[in-house]
Amino acid sequence: MEIGSRPLKTEFFRFVIPSILSQWVYALYNMVDGMFVARGVGELALTAVNLSNPFLQFMFATSLLFAVGTSTVAAIFMGDNQRRRASQVFSQNAAAQLALGVAIIALALPNLDILATFLGAKDPEIHAYVKEYLRWVAPFAPAFLLSYAFEVLLKTDGFPKKTVLIVTLGAVENCVLDWLFVFVLHRGVGGAAFATGLSQLTVTLLYLHHFLRKKGTIHFVRFQFSLALVGREAANGFSAALTELSTGLTTLLFNRVILLFLPREALVSYAILSYLNTLVVFSVTGIVQGGQPLVSYYHGRGDRPLCHTLLKYSLVTAAAFCAGAAALCVIFAPQITAIYVGAALPELRASSAAVIRIFSVSMAPLGINVAISGYLAAIESAAPAVAISAGRGLVLLAASLGLLTWRFGGAGIWWAPLLSELLTLALALALFRRHGRPKNPNKC
Repeated sequence: MEIGSRPLKTEFFRFVIPSILSQWVYALYNMVDGMFVARGVGELALTAVNLSNPFLQFMFATSLLFAVGTSTVAAIFMGDNQRRRASQVFSQNAAAQLALGVAIIALALPNLDILATFLGAKDPEIHAYVKEYLRWVAPFAPAFLLSYAFEVLLKTDGFPKKTVLIVTLGAVENCVLDWLFVFVLHRGVGGAAFATGLSQLTVTLLYLHHFLRKKGTIHFVRFQFSLALVGREAANGFSAALTELSTGLTTLLFNRVILLFLPREALVSYAILSYLNTLVVFSVTGIVQGGQPLVSYYHGRGDRPLCHTLLKYSLVTAAAFCAGAAALCVIFAPQITAIYVGAALPELRASSAAVIRIFSVSMAPLGINVAISGYLAAIESAAPAVAISAGRGLVLLAASLGLLTWRFGGAGIWWAPLLSELLTLALALALFRRHGRPKNPNKC
């Protein structure tokens, strides 16, 4: 990884822009499935894809648990000029991701009914759709985990632009296969899931081609399994995993609360909102993950001032992006809704647009929260980073949902994300003041 030959701001955006684009493409995978299914099968099928989304987010989070932690440790080793150790860390991570993928297949396929019910599919028709989607996407679990992990580590290896090319090729393949399986072959929800799985397999093979050719610093080498290293990686990656998992946990939690307080049609509104939330969270994650290898690299060199400068870049970029995204959602809410809901359902269109406008307010503090959590993880202050991610992803969100639905009923559901993000912001600022000073990585 050639760092230091360019101005720091240039280096930051060289990593961050491709990282954001890669995250957008990942977000589009599920959104494209939803669009094709909504138009090719129906609104209930769209609900089923949204209910299945936490399973995909679980795989993404499982991969990032070790991938981001591995990236952090590898970048620290590279900053300390220990390149072979960086490759050993990478090689062990790849083996672990493959084993986890096989385990997910073994657990998911025999228990599809239980899994569909757990995801909130109680309606018989929706349950059948969810089960079909999971049946076709679960066998590709190793490809999902490896593709996510390789994408993070290819950036750490100094090839951020190449990640964009590879994930874009996968997204184009996904769109073409979605059209083929849903509209031409009429394979429905299962066809959309199969298209997504095949595209992830293609992406994984392209990443493998890069690492096997040994074009960068990181490549496959012999390694001796180290449980201590796994623990260090998991600790460093846990906050990133929780940030990604929070999207799936939020979907699971909201779907259950909506069914308690609102009509079934409100699930369609939340499905649209969930796609927007995924896009925003993935974008901010792209900013944070793009800067993470740089922060960890300079942390490995013991250069505290540059670490703090990179944090400022992340905070400003994340806050500006979230402000722009919120403005666009407020202005174009009807047009966004029209992509998923047909003109024959004007009331659902109107209510969904109103929900989007309420939710968009919560985007303002979101970027700051994720940026602070990511920075703390990059300097190996794992515990406070996890506390922030757990707060915004589950604990404070669940508390906000409970409080607002108790006070305002179903109307309070849509304001819960704003309250949760504001509470998380207070927590993040307090933890940063206490734990934001980088430690000596050689003593970790």
